[in-house]
Amino acid sequence: MNFSNYIKKYESELTNSIIPFWEKNCIDKEYGGFFHFLDRDGSVFDDTIKYMWMNWRIVYMFSELYMTKYKQNNWLDIAKSGYDFLTKHGKDENGQYYFALTKTGLPAISSYDNYSNCFAAMGSASLYKATGEKKYEIEAKNSFKNFIDRIENPKGKWEKKLPNHQKYLSLGFYMMTANIGYEFNKCFNTDEYNFYIKNALDLVLNSFWSNKYQVIFENILIDKTIDLNSTLGRQINPGHGLEAMWFFLQYGESINDKNLIQKIGKIIISLLDFGWDKKYGGIYYFMDVLDKPHLELQANMKLWWVHNESIIAVLYAYYLTKDNVFLTWFKKINKWTWKHFPDKKYGEWFAYLDRTGKPTHLLKGGKWKTFFHLPRFLLKSIELMGKINTQLRN
Repeated sequence: MNFSNYIKKYESELTNSIIPFWEKNCIDKEYGGFFHFLDRDGSVFDDTIKYMWMNWRIVYMFSELYMTKYKQNNWLDIAKSGYDFLTKHGKDENGQYYFALTKTGLPAISSYDNYSNCFAAMGSASLYKATGEKKYEIEAKNSFKNFIDRIENPKGKWEKKLPNHQKYLSLGFYMMTANIGYEFNKCFNTDEYNFYIKNALDLVLNSFWSNKYQVIFENILIDKTIDLNSTLGRQINPGHGLEAMWFFLQYGESINDKNLIQKIGKIIISLLDFGWDKKYGGIYYFMDVLDKPHLELQANMKLWWVHNESIIAVLYAYYLTKDNVFLTWFKKINKWTWKHFPDKKYGEWFAYLDRTGKPTHLLKGGKWKTFFHLPRFLLKSIELMGKINTQLRN
């Protein structure tokens, strides 16, 4: 199968819709940093707060785009100015990044959330690769250390749960450890971060993954066993699992481990079989492995990032294995995604759909959506489809 027409469509969406939408609307030209509460038309509907991990994701994305064939010089300037705002205002007395700042850069929400450190590491590392400036390397490695140090107790002194509350290990932290490890290897031209990738991979494939249920659990107990007695323990987030799998495929490709790649491919198919809505199409947000009631009221919704990450996963698996089952899934998910998420009137994509595929919210950016999953998906998919086409020509 030739992907040329898909590539043209993805490139057009990235360069003519997604990037211009955010470049025009997200930059705070007065105080610095980025607005990410964007309405359907791109207008800012809340300029009072700037969430750190949303801002760092924008830094990362503009830096990454600067290093592509679509390069615009001002994209690096945007990333660097965001970095300057966030590093100047964003840290507490212990060097931990706050969760949120005010519009002007004053601390708004404490450093209780570890993902601010996570995306500070990614954004800074990308800027180092783009510029070679030492300060970005130092910031990236310091932020990564802060992230790793807090991974098993991410909220630290801000934890509101008492000792008797059940404790879990969270998939999100370990998949992001693997992703940062890969990004650091790439940005710093090393393989020393394979240690972190391998540790995360072993934990996810041997503990979060269940051969019995053929799913990846979102939370496991501290002793690395599955908890079927609670809603948190039974929770499945298919999108997270699929995102983690393409992170691990990067590692499998880098070390040329065909057995690992085959194993990950089987997990991808299992997660899609489990997570696909057989009646309305699309992939569920949250699920209960025993099909018991879910506490998350948005469990049946269809979210943009879940479908973004799923398409990357199946494209990557197809590229590495040439198994047509992944091509079939690509066509299926791609068709549903492009039918329901893009906003033909104002550009960009809707984020939140009901189970049938109708938008429930018209915003383009908020507390959880920013300039990250969607442009990364388009960029990574274009890259993978180009590599597949090259294979076909050879």
